[in-house]
Amino acid sequence: QVQLQESGGGLVQPGGSLRLSCAASGSISRINAMGWYRQAPGKERELTARITYGGSSDYADSVKGRFTISRDNAKNTVYLQMNSLKPEDTAVYYCYAAAVLTTFQNVVSWGQGTQVTVSS
Repeated sequence: QVQLQESGGGLVQPGGSLRLSCAASGSISRINAMGWYRQAPGKERELTARITYGGSSDYADSVKGRFTISRDNAKNTVYLQMNSLKPEDTAVYYCYAAAVLTTFQNVVSWGQGTQVTVSS
């Protein structure tokens, strides 16, 4: 299986920046896609950004131009640089990875979530 360890959440003022990291470990042959979802209180979980093994990425309209997703394939790690943060970005951010294991099994794994709070 795949374990995901997230870090980088916290409290930041509007207009500030945070960088989330998510490192995958386990019996991984290849991670095809990695990304971030977020869930605000009382709302459904929504895709924030995702990136393929080759580096193609896409974003939710609400974060385009402010968030940047990247990955280091050698480290099985994905990053989310969040700039110009707004109060509406407040949510729990969940990392996910769609991976192929060394057993050739395809799995989708989730991190435990990291809280991002944007408030003055």
